[in-house]
Amino acid sequence: MANYTHGHHESVLRSHSNRTIANSAEYLRPHLNADARLLDVGAGPGTITVEFAQHVAQVTATEIGPAELALSQKLAAESGAANIDFSIEDVHALSFADNSFDIVHTHQVLQHVADPVQALREMRRVTKPGGIVAARDADYAGFVWFPLLPELDEWLRLYRAAARANGGEPDAGRRLLSWARAAGFEDVTATASTWCYATPEERAWWGGMWADRILESALARQLVDSKMATGADLQRISTAWRAWADDGDGWYLLPHGEIIARA
Repeated sequence: MANYTHGHHESVLRSHSNRTIANSAEYLRPHLNADARLLDVGAGPGTITVEFAQHVAQVTATEIGPAELALSQKLAAESGAANIDFSIEDVHALSFADNSFDIVHTHQVLQHVADPVQALREMRRVTKPGGIVAARDADYAGFVWFPLLPELDEWLRLYRAAARANGGEPDAGRRLLSWARAAGFEDVTATASTWCYATPEERAWWGGMWADRILESALARQLVDSKMATGADLQRISTAWRAWADDGDGWYLLPHGEIIARA
């Protein structure tokens, strides 16, 4: 596993806890069925995981360590979901037997792993013949926004550099199809979807989250410790995020690649 660029600061979880099937896994919804056993690789805070549990027979949620897994365990307990179990896993070498799951899902994970092709091979191995591996990842090079604030260009350049320094690929969305083919999948449907933030409420949430995240998260520490940026640089970027959020013309688009790959 590559180093996780975002870390788990409250500002990061604020973002990840907003994810649902509707905004992050709608492409998979038609394939969910009441008899399915689903593996959710990289469950994070568990918001998508808990929703999956309402649509399938059994969900297994994984994370890279006990602290990370505790987030989805807590939400599952609070929701009363009784059909979720949990496992600490390395996606490059999953502990499950061959042909264990009907569906394997992963969201915003392959951009962070050291070897996404090997990760997909493992997901394919544990999927039953004819089952589905579903992956969705952002593509940072495709992010677009208005107004065109130079500090946000600086933010994007720094984020992509930090992610690559950690062994990840921030422009993963466009690569999912090629990674799946390299992993041995022959039946792959590749699609795309977006997040768009333009209302005052959406701008306040997205811009405010990044204004905090660029100052306080693991990304911020990495940028300063590696001398990619100074504390003053990050403060300028944070201020620009708040300026963008306050601008009535503000608009932000994030593209995502998606794949439905048949095992």
